[in-house]
Amino acid sequence: MSVIGWIILGLIAGFIGSKIVNKSGQGFILDIVLGIVGAVAGGFIFSLFGATGVTGFNIYSLIVAVIGSVVVLWVYHAISGRSSV
Repeated sequence: MSVIGWIILGLIAGFIGSKIVNKSGQGFILDIVLGIVGAVAGGFIFSLFGATGVTGFNIYSLIVAVIGSVVVLWVYHAISGRSSV
């Protein structure tokens, strides 16, 4: 997948993940970074369970990236002491 594809997938996944965790976006740049990190984390988590990680620009990869970004956001809020409610 190209860099632009990762950025677009990361933006979408980060935005959705931040809406799930704390109901408001983290900001444009942080949503992209969170989504890309979430895609990597989601791919790692899925591979631990024997599933495929991010496979390209498709719905399955978006789901993997959103799950990863939710996990990353939850850890971020736990470390920084912010409330996720």
